[in-house]
Amino acid sequence: MSEQSASGVDLQLDRAHSARIYDYFLGGKTNFLADRMAAGRVLGVFPGALVAARINREFMHRATRILTESGIRQFLDIGTGIPTPPNLHEIAQSVAPDARVVYTDNDPIVLAHAAALLQSTPEGRTAYVQADAHDPGGIMAAPQLLAALDLTRPVGLSLNALMHFVTDDGEGRAHAIVEALKDAVPSGSTLAMTHATPDFAPEVMAGIVEIYGAAGTALQFRTRAEFARFFDGWELLEPGITLSHQWRPDRPEDATHVTDAEAACYAAIARKP
Repeated sequence: MSEQSASGVDLQLDRAHSARIYDYFLGGKTNFLADRMAAGRVLGVFPGALVAARINREFMHRATRILTESGIRQFLDIGTGIPTPPNLHEIAQSVAPDARVVYTDNDPIVLAHAAALLQSTPEGRTAYVQADAHDPGGIMAAPQLLAALDLTRPVGLSLNALMHFVTDDGEGRAHAIVEALKDAVPSGSTLAMTHATPDFAPEVMAGIVEIYGAAGTALQFRTRAEFARFFDGWELLEPGITLSHQWRPDRPEDATHVTDAEAACYAAIARKP
């Protein structure tokens, strides 16, 4: 049975949603029985899912801080997920109070909680766009985005743990979506991205694809070479493509505290020439 939020949004509590499963892995409380059951099945084949989710989130924190320190003042976070403090704007605005952030997601429960994403500093600005990553043109033309961001100035694109929810079906759709987003932002913009991979535990990752598929969510994990293609034409920042916990860790020991198979997620940041 679906349920309406106070704002009239259909929360679809009877279906597992990727944002709510991820929220569960992060230790959040905005998840329901269908989500916890799907999460439990994932943990049954991939006990490292909790670790993988958390080190992926930590990459977003580091990437945002580093990019803000390097001068990026505008961010577009696509596939935002359920608000989990500190959110991207909180990291960016802690470095530069005038930073501007636009969030987008297509999960109805993220919309229901979007107010938590709109608590900007007085100097900065945040906005939320209910949109589907399959429609990059619609995202970039959204009035809320155009009111918050100046697309003649560099934008930090953030696509964390998102594109493995876009299947190609033989048409190369995921790379086409990312290319459209890259084309829509000016020189000096950046792309920070993580993506799950089957490279280290293919049978385990195939099992996860089956579990999500049974819950109604298609997945396509990609190899290192396929991940690298998302950055074609842009300049990778050091140290290039790594596993998510190995990209500029805050402490050296953070790069070695989990195995490659437990991380199972590539990360990189690139800058548009």
